[in-house]
Amino acid sequence: MKAAIYTKYGSPEVIQIIDVEVPSPQPNEILVKIKASSVTRADTMMRQGIPKFGRLFVGLFKPKNTALGTGFSGVVESVGDQVTKFKIGDEVFGEKLFSNGCNAEYLCIAENLVVARKPKNMSHIEAAPICDGFLTSYNFLKDIANVKPGQRVLINGASGSLGTAAVQLAKIMGAKVTGVCSIKNIDFVLSLGADEVIDYTKTNVNQLQSQYDVVYDTVGKLNYKMTKNVLTTDGVFMTPVLSCQVLWQMLWNPKKVKFAATGIKKTKELKRLFLELVDFFKQGKLQTNIDKKYSLSEIREAHQYLETGRKVGNIVVVNP
Repeated sequence: MKAAIYTKYGSPEVIQIIDVEVPSPQPNEILVKIKASSVTRADTMMRQGIPKFGRLFVGLFKPKNTALGTGFSGVVESVGDQVTKFKIGDEVFGEKLFSNGCNAEYLCIAENLVVARKPKNMSHIEAAPICDGFLTSYNFLKDIANVKPGQRVLINGASGSLGTAAVQLAKIMGAKVTGVCSIKNIDFVLSLGADEVIDYTKTNVNQLQSQYDVVYDTVGKLNYKMTKNVLTTDGVFMTPVLSCQVLWQMLWNPKKVKFAATGIKKTKELKRLFLELVDFFKQGKLQTNIDKKYSLSEIREAHQYLETGRKVGNIVVVNP
């Protein structure tokens, strides 16, 4: 089978497409023929090895895990003899972290991990990126910020994968949502349910007159110092993008500054959030927005496009 890997840090040119054997499922695993997989900003950061202090954990001089891609959707092709939740032919989707990668043609995953049957009202392309955008944003809004009806939430990077998810989720949770994005995406973010949208090229967040219970910076462009004037007394600044500045602010003011790596939560907690999201999608309360689709052989181009910063919604790799 074909799989995308990178064996050194660098530009998209370090990505290789290699031939490897189709994996065989362990007794508790299913073998999935991947129909679509996600490509995310986190993937590009891992490939670049940034922030550099993160290399202490993922490989100082070269990556420990050379695989790419975490979100997937596909069809069960075979099952281990202990599998009880899935059968051959089931359409499934989910996320597998720290593995042999989802930007590939096949993947083995244990049935008790973050995997479920794909809702019938979604395509594989729509399902593949759910865990990258929606699962992360749901963790921040529900488990970290504990957003309540009537609260004011400001979402920076509202037109990206995490941002489009956050706008929709915050509205489901009853919040009043302000999105921040470029002027060309204002109508799009309003269509997702945002109550108001700010063009970041014309208005600085720290100059806003309103105050917010939550500032969720999905793209790592802000920090607590830049937003503390617009936070309520009990308000929190949170981001999934760690920088030295955010780390320092979090150490000094842990009640006001929140960072989390959603992928390292306990599997039980991740699956709880994931299954709640599945129900939302089944009910038609959420939608995935796809910006561009690439073939596996075009994954370098997908990474190049991600680095332009012009992505709106999600990018997906599609297999035949």
